[in-house]
Order: sequence, then structure tokens, then C-alpha cells
Amino acid sequence: MMSRCPSALRASVLLFFVLLLLSGSPSRSQAAPMTGELRCQCINVVSKMIPLKHIANVELIPEGPYCAASEVIATMTNGKKVCLDITARWVKLIIDRILQQKSSTP
Repeated sequence: MMSRCPSALRASVLLFFVLLLLSGSPSRSQAAPMTGELRCQCINVVSKMIPLKHIANVELIPEGPYCAASEVIATMTNGKKVCLDITARWVKLIIDRILQQKSSTP
């Protein structure tokens, strides 16, 4: 039956099946994490000391399958997010203080 179809129709049917195969199953695509989460969040880091009064929150992101490096992201009081250099001495002190607080909290 396919041999009697015009070539345009054959190409359309073939394209449909290729797209169907590439789309994958709906259950797999819904369970997959968002694309933005599969990479490091920090491209540039700041090593220059930032006054603590300008930092509202600090987030520690451990290394994992999405990124080979640990990341430290500071949210400033103005809402801007800044990636901190994890090798900077002042950043290490902040990390140590946060880890101490987490270990002492039940």
C-alpha cells in the first residue's frame, strides 16, 4: 500500500515517525529535570571581599553530576545574586561558619 503513495505523503509519514521516536515517552520527559539545572550556575566568581552587611543570604551548592565544582552563591540585599570564589579566604570563613551553624542545629 505504501508503494502506491505519492512521494510527498511517504516523506510526511516518515517524518512523523522520526519525530515520534525523537520525542520519547511522556512519562520520561515529565520526570526529567529542567535543562537549566544540568550545568554549573556560576560562570564568573568574585574573590574581592563583599561587606557582610550587603549579603542577605548565602547558598552552598555541593559538587554533583551537573557540576564538578562546589559553588557559593550570595544573594545581596538588593536581590542581585553573586557567585563567590570558593578559594578566597573570606569565603572559606563564611562557609565554615555556615557549616558550624548547621552542625550545631538539631
